[in-house]
Amino acid sequence: MAQLTEQKCEACTADAKPVTQEEIQQLKPQIPEWDLIDSQGETRLQRTYKFPDFKTALDFTNQVGNAAEAEGHHPAITTEYGKTTVTWWTHTISGLHRNDFIMAAKTDDLAQSFQ
Repeated sequence: MAQLTEQKCEACTADAKPVTQEEIQQLKPQIPEWDLIDSQGETRLQRTYKFPDFKTALDFTNQVGNAAEAEGHHPAITTEYGKTTVTWWTHTISGLHRNDFIMAAKTDDLAQSFQ
């Protein structure tokens, strides 16, 4: 199986299948720092990144936004002084799709350039 960072998001429709628990167990080790959370009855991936100041957090936020736009898959992002929280889930299926794991891995890759 190719690394998640090497994969592209696929177009998702309302009848797309969410990932199964077995798939989550296979994919989650590639994004170990991400938490599975329940929000409004939906399972989502969430991670908070820490930075030295607001400008760095904002620069990271913009890079995540650019990557999201390039893939056509968009997260919820909260930017604060010294941290950015990114939450991935697939709105059309109200849960997790493989795309969310792909984008979480790509978000981790982006964060490496801020270390």
